Amino acid sequence: MATAAEYGLGPNTFPRGWFIVAESKELDAGPMAVRFWGRDLALYRGESGKPVMLDAYCAHMGTHLTASTTAMIVKNGEQIEGDSIRCPYHGWRYNENGDVDDIPYHDGPCPKSASIRSYPVVDNMGCIMAWFDEDGREPDYDAPFLKEWDDPQWVNWELDHLGVLGIHSQEILDNMADCRHLGPTHGAPSEYFENEINDQVYVQRQGGPMQLYDTYLYTTTWYTGPGILLSKQVWADTTVYELIANTPVDDGSTQCWHGCIYKGSAETATDADKAAAKEIQAGALEAFSADFNVWAHKRPALKIMQMKTDGPFRTGRKWYSQFFATPEDAAVIRAEVNGTHATLGMISPAEANHSIDEGLPI
Repeated sequence: MATAAEYGLGPNTFPRGWFIVAESKELDAGPMAVRFWGRDLALYRGESGKPVMLDAYCAHMGTHLTASTTAMIVKNGEQIEGDSIRCPYHGWRYNENGDVDDIPYHDGPCPKSASIRSYPVVDNMGCIMAWFDEDGREPDYDAPFLKEWDDPQWVNWELDHLGVLGIHSQEILDNMADCRHLGPTHGAPSEYFENEINDQVYVQRQGGPMQLYDTYLYTTTWYTGPGILLSKQVWADTTVYELIANTPVDDGSTQCWHGCIYKGSAETATDADKAAAKEIQAGALEAFSADFNVWAHKRPALKIMQMKTDGPFRTGRKWYSQFFATPEDAAVIRAEVNGTHATLGMISPAEANHSIDEGLPI
């Protein structure tokens, strides 16, 4: 396990961006205690349906707001009031902004010094996505969204929860430039390959024969920020979007999720479409698991022994570094890396008639 500083990232320890912190349906069971970005967090759904995420500990006596299951206020279902939450120890109430707005045994004004940090959160494509910025800045781009999510022809994912992997997210992001692992690891060697960078969006276009389905695979894959990958994948008469999400837990460990949405055969997806979608997500997870297995048994690649015919690893790592930098330095990095980046020995998507990008949010 290696840290952000060892990869030359910084000055911040954790990247800025939108990240998945839970599957939406998990909040139906009540408040959750979660840990990301080296801090403990309280995650719950208010009575309005809005998800809320706060720093975990009540300023009064340090009680975790959502970890208790035995306090009577929790057992009686009285902890959530509107979009606010009461501490299970003394009942101090925190609103969605992280401010104490009621103390049951105190008639005066609530202390402003009791406020805790609140994080921007959205309920999006079956996921709870949170914005994190170590310096507390507001979001500077929107969370990614696929219009197909609301189309009844498409079968939506139920996420695969892949747990915590003891590697830095940098190793996961390296896959975007790594055309040469697709054959040995996935049985889908690239015949064409290209990267494109546009500010917070990092795109990979590639295609080649795929052993798993014995057909030709075309993919356009993109990160919107450092934590959420979406990939349009087309083979034969099949169209799928794959999600791979990584969220830092501590400096050098990462929690991951996976899912696929599948275009069904009718205007409203049939039971057969839903069954096919499950099979396709399982197959995609099998392919992704090959990466997981490699990551679990490798040492950190603090420096890559770059071959001229490798993909543009250094450019990809430079792109990733913007999310650890100040906004001023991030603008300089973007100016340096924005544009199209070819890989020596690979023909371009245009030469390969790559034509699956229409309508993509990139």
